[in-house]
Amino acid sequence: MNFSSRTTKWTVALLSAAVMTTASACGGGSGGDAAEDGKVSIVFAYWGSDARQKLTEEVIKKFEAKNPAIDVEGEFSSWDNYYEKIATKVAAGDAPDVMSIEIRGLSEYAGRGALADLSGKVPSADLDQQVLASGQIEGKQYAIPTGVNAFSMIANPAALEKAEKELPDDTSWTWDQWVDLAKEISATGGVTGAEYNFNPAFLQIYAAQRGEKFYDGNKIGMSVDTIKSWWAIHQELIETKGSPDAAKSAEIGATGPEQSLLGTSTGAMGMWWSNQLNALAKSAGQEMTLLRMPKTEGATTGGMFLQPAMFYTASAKSEHPAEAAKLIDFLVNDPDAAATLLSDRGLPTNAKVLAAVKNKLPAVDQKTLTFIDEVKGELSPIQAPPKGALEMEDILKRNSEEVMFGKATPDAAAQKFLSEANAAIAG
Repeated sequence: MNFSSRTTKWTVALLSAAVMTTASACGGGSGGDAAEDGKVSIVFAYWGSDARQKLTEEVIKKFEAKNPAIDVEGEFSSWDNYYEKIATKVAAGDAPDVMSIEIRGLSEYAGRGALADLSGKVPSADLDQQVLASGQIEGKQYAIPTGVNAFSMIANPAALEKAEKELPDDTSWTWDQWVDLAKEISATGGVTGAEYNFNPAFLQIYAAQRGEKFYDGNKIGMSVDTIKSWWAIHQELIETKGSPDAAKSAEIGATGPEQSLLGTSTGAMGMWWSNQLNALAKSAGQEMTLLRMPKTEGATTGGMFLQPAMFYTASAKSEHPAEAAKLIDFLVNDPDAAATLLSDRGLPTNAKVLAAVKNKLPAVDQKTLTFIDEVKGELSPIQAPPKGALEMEDILKRNSEEVMFGKATPDAAAQKFLSEANAAIAG
């Protein structure tokens, strides 16, 4: 997923909504009442593209066919305004019965009492237990993972071949080698070697390679030196023309995969979530391949981690908690649901479901599955970050661009980032 300054608006909306005094007349949104025909009606909120909306409508019909006493109203939004709408509804006691939430918002919503504890309410024995644990806050299962992905390097083999370069050995390559390769590709004049990325996942991986944590409990666990060293990679890419300049990179960074260098066939390498491989390949009209992230010299871990693409959660104020749980159960545990959704929300974490649909996955998703299987033993477990994580990408991006544009020294920007980030966590 590509997150931007929209997360700040989400946080502002949520915090503003928290002080609203609107009475909670009937929880569960428009699903709070039974329909005239005696059926129970629940609301399922989610974000995404037109393609995801179509798939979700299909899977809702399958659920309703198997559960004729339940009507599901899909409440679709674009990513731009999804969380602002959810925050307002939650504050008004009118939250959708089932809500999609990504990991950075989990602590925020769970901590404000907006989510139901799903422990024992959604069968989870066949789900990947390590991934399932990422939906827990203080021992309660507030969220069920939809599927998994990993933040990875993605390369266009045809672009490398045109530049007369080979795909690197991703089991041993370093950041210096990545920068050098990007510089050499750009020098051929065909495509740009790489595009840099200020996604916190990148910094989290880099910090882990240096033996540090992005989050250490309720504070930032990274040193000033690690942040400066990370920025130095971006600066070297710009200086050697391995990536576009700061202005062009900022412009590209505000778009999604379809408008990226990889997505427009004007770049050879970039960092994206593994479940975005399909979108990149389709947009470019070319085959793409997943690679491990480069490492720092002497690193004992690659730092990569397996993360839920998103979660399904239930409103703590739903008037139909059993029906909400039944819908979530269907979405994650029913092969018929998976046969429709495939990898749209990440590769299924239910082993039996994945086996049932494996042969139905498109070739590009088969490639993602093969990659995840190959690197899974190297991936670290992930925990939901603390409250304030919603703001982290905006804080990181803003301070990073001040360094790239020469408006702040790395020392000053690193101290400012740590101060702002810790303040966000502290609330």
